[in-house]
Order: sequence, then structure tokens, then C-alpha cells
Amino acid sequence: MQTINQITALRAQISDWKKQGLTIGFVPTMGNLHQGHLSLVEAAKAQADKIVVSIFVNPMQFGQNEDLDAYPRTLTDDSQALQALDVDLLFTPTPDIIYPKGLAKQTWVEVPELSNLYCGDSRPGHFQGVTTIVNKLFNLVQPDVACFGEKDFQQLALIKIMVEDLSIPVTVIGVPTVREKSGLAKSSRNGYLSAKEKQQAAVIYQTLTQLKTELEQGNKNFEQLSEQAQQKVKAAGLMPDYLRVLNRDTLQAATQHTRAFVIIAAAYLGKTRLIDNIQVELN
Repeated sequence: MQTINQITALRAQISDWKKQGLTIGFVPTMGNLHQGHLSLVEAAKAQADKIVVSIFVNPMQFGQNEDLDAYPRTLTDDSQALQALDVDLLFTPTPDIIYPKGLAKQTWVEVPELSNLYCGDSRPGHFQGVTTIVNKLFNLVQPDVACFGEKDFQQLALIKIMVEDLSIPVTVIGVPTVREKSGLAKSSRNGYLSAKEKQQAAVIYQTLTQLKTELEQGNKNFEQLSEQAQQKVKAAGLMPDYLRVLNRDTLQAATQHTRAFVIIAAAYLGKTRLIDNIQVELN
């Protein structure tokens, strides 16, 4: 596995692969890799000849009072895990390489409206940072396919919209969420939780599963279901940020005519913010 941190070297290798007619699969990450990330790599390997993974803790997507400095950096362990999966290239740029003018003078990319809902409402500017860095990495890596986790369902939707709106020639693939035995979605931020707190946090997925059952049984009182679900999360000692029953395809509020749903949720356990979702499709 090559490890490259300079743009010129990255472009030279990508150009060489393209000349050989090889397809490129890409997995952008912020490092601190867990099984969820590795499942993205496996998905990319099934779609492309060469696999590129990036590790870049993107300062643009962190808001004030968020955990940029505390975010775990585990490059040695991450590199070993990727090498074991036969990744071809690991791209590890620094902020100075990605944002040489500094954030204040950086051109940015934003998907309107949806970027300001749900997680975007709670974390102003977050998705602007996400779509900007993903757009820039797409320009650098020029992948044929790119894999993202369905755990970050809103992020996945925004990236798909950006790719469509800007005519970026990449196929974006959503990969199912990897979970702990308790149901807790694998996340880098789970590292902030004790073993007891991880069990406590599993209430999010348990609650989503219960709400899914209600929908499948024909209950369409969405506001009442959302409120009851948030109370369950709160009773378990977490602080709900939001819990919404949405149309899976539009990420707008579900209606009585909706057949494909996604239930999205975010909650705090102490200072740790956790997100999850579950999809529901009615016959």
C-alpha cells in the first residue's frame, strides 16, 4: 500500500491508473477506523480495480465548541488495518495542503435547504464542510465509485444531490450500517463512551426498531410516534436532539401517502452526540 500526502504524487498515480484503463474506488474518512469504515472498503473492492482511502480530519465540518482537537488520530493502526485489506493507496493530506489559503478564503460547496435541516440545524455549517471536502477529494482522486455509510443518512443524501447537481462522474454507493451486538451503530465517537454507556446508548436503535414496527402495523400518527420515541430515549438517560419520520427519497416529512420511510435520530449521551437511522418500506 502506498501512503501519499502530496497532491502532485496523488495525481501522478491516479493518472497512471487511468492510462491503464483501471477503475478507482474511493472511501473518504477522518480516520480512527472501525468495522464500519472497513465495510466501506470491502464494498469498494467489489466495484473497482484500485482502492483509494483518504484520512483527513476536516476542520471545515467542525463547529465552535466541537471536538476537532480531541478527535482521535490513530494513523498507525488505521494504516495497518487498510494494508490488511489490500488497499492500494492511502491519502493523508494535512489542512495546509487541502486549504492552503485557510478556511476563511476557501471556496465552498453547499447543497441548499437540506443542508440546514436535522443535523444541519444542530450543527450550522457542518454539511457545507462535508460537501466541500468531498467535492475536493472527488476532484483529486477522480474515482469511478465512492462508498459512504448509510449511518450518516443525511450526509449520504447530500452527497448524492451534489454529485447530480454538479454532474460529477462518480457513482455514490450507500453501504449498510455496521452495529455492535447491542444494536448501537458503529461510530468513531463511540470511543468517548464507557462500556456501560455503550449499552445505554443502544436505546436509540431499540427505539427506532420499535417505531419501525409501529409503521409496519399501519400506525401513521407520525408526530405522536416521534414524541413517544423521544421520551423513551430521554427516559434512558440520553438527551434527544431530534427524531423524525421522513420520506426516504426526499428527506421531507412523511405523509399518509409515503411508502418508503427513513426514521432519523440524534441524541446526546453526556457530551457525545450520536446519530442513527432505520429504513422502512411498506408493501
